[in-house]
Amino acid sequence: MNLLSQVAFPGRLTDAQVAELVARAVPPQNYRNRRVLLIVPDHTRTAPVGLMFKTLHEQIGGLTAAFDVLIALGTHQPMSERAICERLEITEAERRDRFGRVRFFNHAWDDPSALRRVGTIPADEIRELSGGLFAMDVPVEVNKLVFDYDQVIIVGPVFPHEVVGFSGGNKYLFPGVAGPEILNFFHWLGAVVTNPKIIGNKWTPVRRVVDRAGAMVRVDKLCFAMVVDLNKQLVALFAGSPEAAWDAAADVSAQVHIVYKERPFHTILSCAPPMYDELWTAGKCMYKLEPVLADGGELIIYAPHLKEISVTHGRHIERIGYHCRDYFLKQWERFKNVPWGVLAHSTHVRGIGTFENGVEHCRARVTLASQVPREKCEALNLGYRDPHSIRPEEFAQREDQGVLLVPKAGEMLYRLKNPPPWATP
Repeated sequence: MNLLSQVAFPGRLTDAQVAELVARAVPPQNYRNRRVLLIVPDHTRTAPVGLMFKTLHEQIGGLTAAFDVLIALGTHQPMSERAICERLEITEAERRDRFGRVRFFNHAWDDPSALRRVGTIPADEIRELSGGLFAMDVPVEVNKLVFDYDQVIIVGPVFPHEVVGFSGGNKYLFPGVAGPEILNFFHWLGAVVTNPKIIGNKWTPVRRVVDRAGAMVRVDKLCFAMVVDLNKQLVALFAGSPEAAWDAAADVSAQVHIVYKERPFHTILSCAPPMYDELWTAGKCMYKLEPVLADGGELIIYAPHLKEISVTHGRHIERIGYHCRDYFLKQWERFKNVPWGVLAHSTHVRGIGTFENGVEHCRARVTLASQVPREKCEALNLGYRDPHSIRPEEFAQREDQGVLLVPKAGEMLYRLKNPPPWATP
């Protein structure tokens, strides 16, 4: 199908406009007695997923042989039935009645029985896709559920992203419903390039790998790529192939989600919203603000609700701590068997730095103000502050003093109008 769009930037798309685009993208006569799988993000992404789910169900749910939902968790924790209802913005009573035929599935990235290998990206191709950074065979596995359906419909928002450049499109397959090998590979590829050189840039080496892997999933795919503004309003919606819908949405995201500043800040209070319930996701509060932090400055991830580093990956993180990229690259024999996705997360949180003659020097001071105790923070190579000692209002209106308050961090990318070399692709 050709790319379809509804754009109201600046502004807000109405429910009627959404319904109009859905009607054109999924004509009912094409879906009678077909099996449809909806792939949606978990609770860590801001978007009107419920509106899209209900509109699509209203359009074709009564005609299809199946209309089910797979949560693109990546390596995040499974969601309960109640949490999925909240994600889809339906009540538990609606779940039982109106949506009683809909089945919910959580992706299981670490369960081999839930995956199917669709092929391998060979080393020569990886060398080309990665710009010469890597040359290795990369097996590609995806949740085997996608092959039980006639149509896969991807629904999700597009934001600047630390690993791939802009989220969305085929990223809801890889890593959304992918196996560990491809997932770990491209996360580390992004980390080697570094977050500031990746984030907010469209055509990154990682995006090339993700799209190559997406092409290996030979099922009918339709993507609804959304762009939401700071007020959680839907301002653009694109329907088409995962590649085309993402391409258009990323251009709008670059206008909506990037804030430019004249000069760097020596102190940033980056407030993590409740949807980031562990540092594995709350690390986005660093990723999106590292480009405007001054050398030697302090970035405080303020998350009074946060208790966990990572339920899934905590034991690995506790083993290696948080360090810059070169700390791992220059000691590769020591760290090469740690899951590469964990290494990537570590470097993204700790930021740009060097490792020379056994001494690590990180550009930023990264402080965690949460329920994670001081001893643990220090053991992980992070600073600590008691969250009760912080009054966010004291950080407000002080940009002229080099202090920046970001009340809801993690989705808006901050950049300097004249970025330094380490932040320039």
